[in-house]
Amino acid sequence: MLKKLFVTAIVFLLLSTLGLFIYGWHLSMRIEKRFSARRWQIPSTVYSDTTLIYPGQRFSLTLLKNKLQHLGYRPVSHRPHRKGEMRLVASSAEIFLNDLKLPSQTRPGFPVKIRIDGNHVESVERIDRHDFLPILELEPEEIGQFYGHERERRQLVSFQQVPDHLVYAVLAAEDSRFYEHAGFDPLGILRALIVNLLHGSIRQGGSTITQQLAKNYFLTPERTVSRKFNELMMSVIIELSYGKNEILEIYLNEIYLGQKGSVAINGVGEASYFYFGKAIGDISLIEAATIAGLIKSPGHYSPYVDKKRCQERRNTVLRAMQTKNWITEEQLFDSLALPVQVAGSSLPVKQAPYFMDYLTRQLETLYSPEDLVSLGLSIYTTLDTRVQAAAEWALKKGLVRLEKANPALKRKDPNRQLQGAIIVMQPKTGYVLAMVGGREYNVSQYNRIIQSRRQPGSAYKPFIYLAALDTLTAASRLSNAPETYMVNGKPWEPQNFSEDFEFDVSVRTALTKSHNRATVDLAMQVGLDRLVKQAGQFHFTTPFKAYPSLALGAFEVIPVELARAYCTFASGGILPYPLSLKDVADENGNILKQTHVNIKRLISSAKAFIITDMLKSVATVGTARSIGNWGISGIVAGKTGTTSNYKDAWFVGYTPDILALVWVGFDNGDSISATGSSAALPIWADLMKAIPQYISDAHFKIPSGVVTRTVCSETGLLSAGRKCPEPMEEYFLKGHEPEEYCPIHPKQGGLKRIIDGIKGFFKKE
Repeated sequence: MLKKLFVTAIVFLLLSTLGLFIYGWHLSMRIEKRFSARRWQIPSTVYSDTTLIYPGQRFSLTLLKNKLQHLGYRPVSHRPHRKGEMRLVASSAEIFLNDLKLPSQTRPGFPVKIRIDGNHVESVERIDRHDFLPILELEPEEIGQFYGHERERRQLVSFQQVPDHLVYAVLAAEDSRFYEHAGFDPLGILRALIVNLLHGSIRQGGSTITQQLAKNYFLTPERTVSRKFNELMMSVIIELSYGKNEILEIYLNEIYLGQKGSVAINGVGEASYFYFGKAIGDISLIEAATIAGLIKSPGHYSPYVDKKRCQERRNTVLRAMQTKNWITEEQLFDSLALPVQVAGSSLPVKQAPYFMDYLTRQLETLYSPEDLVSLGLSIYTTLDTRVQAAAEWALKKGLVRLEKANPALKRKDPNRQLQGAIIVMQPKTGYVLAMVGGREYNVSQYNRIIQSRRQPGSAYKPFIYLAALDTLTAASRLSNAPETYMVNGKPWEPQNFSEDFEFDVSVRTALTKSHNRATVDLAMQVGLDRLVKQAGQFHFTTPFKAYPSLALGAFEVIPVELARAYCTFASGGILPYPLSLKDVADENGNILKQTHVNIKRLISSAKAFIITDMLKSVATVGTARSIGNWGISGIVAGKTGTTSNYKDAWFVGYTPDILALVWVGFDNGDSISATGSSAALPIWADLMKAIPQYISDAHFKIPSGVVTRTVCSETGLLSAGRKCPEPMEEYFLKGHEPEEYCPIHPKQGGLKRIIDGIKGFFKKE
């Protein structure tokens, strides 16, 4: 009987051992698969473009301060001596720059002093070398992340990057015998049991760092015997498979250390920035002890929740470190009384949401949604956060102003309220600097810049006049008289916005004053089929038909396509592709995707200049002449647009460096009872005043192929001198300039000109 029991026990023991071995092998494979693959889902981070600062640039101290604050620079009362610090002194800013890390370049941080005289940058000086810099590039600003379901932020760090005092602080707080045990610590378990029994409650845990890692990575937080058994098994397997430093590195990157809104802060690398605004290698002893103290209960001990409680926990960690002789008594004494100081953290705000949606559409052609939330990509964009903020502010201000001036525009239903949209582009590159697709993203995610189709009205007229430059000039005459056209067997008569009796006008005047009758007359001379073909060349994707009303912007366009087309005039004839994405780099900084500027020459630089010069007249003496009343004094070319029944109001304006399109209207087509000059133009002006660095007195350069002549303003032919009552300088395409003199003011004979000249000389004497 005893022999049978003994054999049974041996068999049971062998089977149990075999089962344990098989189960352990299963766990080992599970651990190996998890650890050998990508260990964490790292959200991809989206960055704005960098910011350039140089002497002579329009840039106020207030704008500079706001930019530095958005970049996370910390104000200090002393001269900055650590990266990320700044001090404003009188009319200058002293900054210790952060490191600049871009796919195309890296630059270590250094101290600079930026002097500002009024609203202009006077100088940029590198303090440590006393060198004056011709240009300074500030790092890009984080504008968003692509999170997975777990919504975790994590900056991976290697074990070598972690300072020793942080390693010792974590060991003191969580597992002081980490380098001595084999995955679980019987002494630690016994000690915790005794402490908990003495206090009648759970005061200490017996889990080692390896056990915590096994639980966080593979198990649920439930407290059951089976879960604890798996935890112990996995801990031993992890210890047998990996070195202590590698286990600790994984742990330091894994641990949960707080919450930023709905986003979890995981790992000491992210926590270092979240709490102290610095890289992990720069944190001090007391900051390291603070982070280590959070592991036990991040929400309870967070310095953003209770600084006193956080300090008490930190000091407990410091005392434990001194007990293990990891710090000296002097270090302990010097540290205990120091207060907890944090960098300050705000809740995450989704910046430029309409731009982010547009960017996502472009990214989805390159990466799957799973890649975007897991690969830890760095996505560098064209967005200028200063321009974006100015566009959002200008639009909200302008819409409120319109509603205040006309209470009938107000709607109680947020989904039916007055709307607007703005896109700001760099004409020569196609870079999208800002995009506001609506009044309030939380109410409507409908992006009116890229999704809506609206009639452009007179904002489309420059393209009609462009098509005429092969046969007509800015000085050519057009009929502005009433005219009836037959369309589909029905009579149609275009009307001017305001009745006038100037029935014969120049091409320049017709565009400047936006005469409808003269524009249709020009369109009929050019040919409607040719105008439809030209629309395709500008890549308008909405259908156009060969109707006379095409000349007045009767066919719908997508706003981003209209802005892109206008870039052709501003860039000297180049049609760019609207770009939101510049570079994509992997988590190691290697470039995965680099977007090159995609441009093509569509028209000659000479034609682009002629149209631009006429659009400058629009902004000085034409339908946009009120722009000066709104505080804009630089060189601007642009065009207003108003559709029938005032359903749409537009203004597209540009300088040599920047172009902005503004649209105002109701989604359902209700009348806004306002024109482009009274509704959209003031918003454009507010936007540009908020970004003075883009407003300059620089003129559009006159390209080759353009000549000037003095012509009679009544006939458009060469001026006959003093007999011409209103001579004017006009630009012409070379080879298209007039050669005949004005017939109604005959050219003076040579002898008579000499006699008149002599008389004039003696009159002056």
